[in-house]
Parts: sequence; C-alpha cells; structure tokens
Amino acid sequence: MLRSLKKSEKEARILVLGLDNAGKTTILKAMSEEEVNNIMPTQGFNIKALTQDGFKLNVWDIGGQREIRPYWKNYYENTDGLVYVVDSADDVRLQECADELVSLLSEENLQNVPMLVYANKQDLQFALDADQVMEKLKLADISDRTWNIQACSAFTKEGLSDGMEWLIKTISTKQAGK
Repeated sequence: MLRSLKKSEKEARILVLGLDNAGKTTILKAMSEEEVNNIMPTQGFNIKALTQDGFKLNVWDIGGQREIRPYWKNYYENTDGLVYVVDSADDVRLQECADELVSLLSEENLQNVPMLVYANKQDLQFALDADQVMEKLKLADISDRTWNIQACSAFTKEGLSDGMEWLIKTISTKQAGK
C-alpha cells in the first residue's frame, strides 16, 4: 500500500538518511513549518507529505542510530531522491558519516538516485563549511549519480529550500527523460 503512494509525475519519494543527531527530523519539521525546539531522537521512521514548487514530496525520515542503520535498506526501493544529512559541527563523527555514505551508495536499489547532501548546523560556531564537508566525505569521487551539497541550518532554515529546489529540479529532469 505504501509503495502505491508514488503515483503522478509531479510526485517524488524522498529518503532522508544520516547519522543520529545530524538534524534529519529537525530539517523535516522546519520544512513543514513545525516547531523545532524540542526534537526527540527518531525511533524508526517519520513520513511527511510536503509540497514544494508544485511537487508533492513523500519524505521518509529514517532514524540514524547505529542499531537502526541495518534496516535502512528496507526503505530504498522506489526512491526518487536521497537526502543525506551531515552534522557539520561534529568533526569526530565525520569519518563514520563518510563510511555510512560509501555503504549507502553501493546499494543496488539506490543506483542513479540523485543525492542532496545537507551540511547541517551551519549556525554553530565550529561547523565545517560545505566545501570542507565535501572534502571529508570525498563527494568529488562520486561519479555514478548526480549530487549536490548544500550548507544549511535546520534551526534557522537557511539553505533548506535551496537544497530542495535543486533536488526537485534534478528529479523532475530525470523523470522527464524516462
């Protein structure tokens, strides 16, 4: 039944992944104009239907705790766009974040899926900028899909719509080419 949610050309299934505490749920709530001050860790997943630029987005926000990550693969099928959220202020966990991304990009069900990387928490003093995050994650080495990195802050909402606009445009172009 859930797979049948994706019907029209102006509709897309977006998967939001990243380590725990990266800001995935906060980004989703900010984009939904919901309160972002008291976010609890996601146990399992959240699903939201958002509309942006005339596109209906079925957004799946999956928890990022180490114990939950093996279950991410249950959500890959029929994904039109991948949003990978990075805590730019957590330099200690960036290698773990990079390792998870390498594993994610090797998944057959995610081949050719465009990817938006949100370099989140730019409002924090010691956050790495998007270029530094791009370097740490070795994004320049990715050649099997269209990708983009967007500096953002889920808390201030800065950069969120720019990233989503890019993802929607990329998905729309890909769907038109089918």
